[in-house]
Amino acid sequence: MNAKNLKKCLMLFFAFFLASTVLAQSADSSIVSTDSVFINNRGSLKVKPLRYNFRQLIVPVSLVAAGFAVNGNGRESIKNEIVEERNEHIPSFRTRFDDYLQFSPLVLTYGFEALGMKPKTDPVNRSVILLKSELLMMAAVTGLKTTSHTLRSDGSAHTSFPSGHTAQAFLGATILSEEFGYRYKWVPYVSYGLASTVGAFRMINNKHYISDVIVAAGIGILSAKISYWTHRYRWNKRNSL
Repeated sequence: MNAKNLKKCLMLFFAFFLASTVLAQSADSSIVSTDSVFINNRGSLKVKPLRYNFRQLIVPVSLVAAGFAVNGNGRESIKNEIVEERNEHIPSFRTRFDDYLQFSPLVLTYGFEALGMKPKTDPVNRSVILLKSELLMMAAVTGLKTTSHTLRSDGSAHTSFPSGHTAQAFLGATILSEEFGYRYKWVPYVSYGLASTVGAFRMINNKHYISDVIVAAGIGILSAKISYWTHRYRWNKRNSL
C-alpha cells in the first residue's frame, strides 16, 4: 500500500474514531454530574447507582436509528460507497487486531481496580451487571443477525448486521466509563476511543458495513445502561458504594 492509499485509510479510521468517541462519550455525561456524586457527612466521596434518565437514551437510540437509516442496499448507498472506497485503496488489508481489542475495555475495568483506582461498584455486583449486559447484547445481536441475514461486505457469511465485535466493545466501554468516569474524567475518552477503534477496524477489515457498526455501538451502550438501571445491588452490600 503506497503512501497515498495509507493516508486515505488513516483518514477514514480517524474520522470514525473521532465521531464515535464524541457521540458515545456524551452518553455518559451523567456519571460525573451532581446527581450521581456527592459528599457524605464524613467528607468522603460517595456515588449513587445509575438511575434511568430519558436523556441517557438519546445517544444509543440515535446510533441505532442512524444505522438503520444508512442500511440501504442500493449501489450508491453510503455503506456500499464506503466499501468501494476501501476495496479500491486497501483491498489486501487484513488484521486480527480487532478480535482482541474488543475485550480491552472489560480487561481495563478490572485492571484499573487492580492498579488501585476506585470503581463505583464492587466486583461481585459489577460482574452481575456485566453478565446481564452480555446476555442482553448477545440476544439483540443474534436476533438481528438471524432475521436480517445480511451478507458481509467481503461475502464470507450472512452474519453482517450488526457487528458483534463492535457491540462487545461499546458494552465494555460503557461499563468502564460508568465505573471510573465519575472520578477519573479521562476514562470515558479512553474507553470509547478503544471501542471506536474496534468499529473502524471492522470496516477496514472489510467484515462490516458502516451501518452494522453504528447499530452495534448503540446496542452495546444500551445493553449496559439497562443492566445498570435494573440492578438492585443485592450482593455484597457492605462493599458496594
